[in-house]
Amino acid sequence: MSGKDPKDMRPATRVTNAGRREEWTGPVVNTPVWRASTHLYKKESDRKAANKTNADGGFFYGRRGAPTQWSLAEALTQIEPGAHGTVLYPSGVAAIAGSLLAVLKPGDRLLMSDNAYDPSRSMATGLLKRLGIAHTFFDPLDLDTYRHLFDEPVKAVWLESPGSLTMEVSDVPALAAIARENGAVSLIDNTWASSLGFAALDHGCDIAMMSLSKHVGGHSDLMMGSVSAGERWYRALRRTSQELGQVVSPDDAALAARGLRTMAIRLEKSTTSAIRVAEWLCDQPQVAQVMCPMLTNDPGNPLWKRDFTGGCGLFSFVLASSDPDASGKLADALELFGIGYSWGGFESLALPIFPLDHRAAMASPTKPASDTGVKPAIRLSIGLEDTDDLIADLAQALEKLDD
Repeated sequence: MSGKDPKDMRPATRVTNAGRREEWTGPVVNTPVWRASTHLYKKESDRKAANKTNADGGFFYGRRGAPTQWSLAEALTQIEPGAHGTVLYPSGVAAIAGSLLAVLKPGDRLLMSDNAYDPSRSMATGLLKRLGIAHTFFDPLDLDTYRHLFDEPVKAVWLESPGSLTMEVSDVPALAAIARENGAVSLIDNTWASSLGFAALDHGCDIAMMSLSKHVGGHSDLMMGSVSAGERWYRALRRTSQELGQVVSPDDAALAARGLRTMAIRLEKSTTSAIRVAEWLCDQPQVAQVMCPMLTNDPGNPLWKRDFTGGCGLFSFVLASSDPDASGKLADALELFGIGYSWGGFESLALPIFPLDHRAAMASPTKPASDTGVKPAIRLSIGLEDTDDLIADLAQALEKLDD
């Protein structure tokens, strides 16, 4: 383990060294798994002293974690430029809830990107609404309309880029700057690119959330989320998390830390493979549109090239078929792609999607301009299989649609 500050390293080196303090790892490579609810004190004065501090690295009680959780949180902070600290949550959705509850109070108003992850939308229309927090969904590609939404007070803006399901890339620095000019806090779900592919805080956001179940875990065997922020909002996030009793298990934290070490190389592989698959799909007669900002012909590519340093294996495509069940038939015909939620694991997945079920302010690319019908669509998560095998599998499945 290097004595150099991981923040001064390049990303791939940073993820292999971040969070590995010698006082936490001891003589071994990985931080051991500390399973503990009770932390013992040698003297009563030590217990009293522990009450006066509240920071990772200080033993207190199991809810505040131990070296296994602390080292993971520190590693995530060190790979997020501009972050002061990171709070861990038992799932990505818990991280969404925890970050919004740390910022909002009854009577506040939230603006949410209309192409946000469905559980984020449900947070606005469900829990937050019941708490007396108003919300407005907005088109993140329409900066003029967005700017006018601040004619009434706004406390926070929730962003996601690329957008869930349909992969639109928004001008995050502009959206965050407008929010800041109007005294609003900008939060972003940065799971798609992770901090390795998009430095959210450096691009103007105040709070960056990730589902660690995806790229960080990388093996589809854990549930966890994280939220990183500068000092002001990190303090609020930590306080709210502790008030809600949020804690992650040390075993899951150890799995996430293990996945983190290989995340850069897995992202590189899945991104390269996804671009090849997406390019191939563009040439298939059964495909009407490929929604992948990493492609040079995608509308979001200029912003992706400007702001992002990496991508991932997740993108979507629209079938040319008028059969509403075509996406399900295609998924059933695939042999190497599993059907399931989540993404970012080593295995490839194919999920039929219906974006119009998750839109209030934006049109969906799956809705043809000439009629009111909806084209079937598929979201692919490209894993670590051989790219040629994945393309061959898609080819045989697409051919079956013609039968």
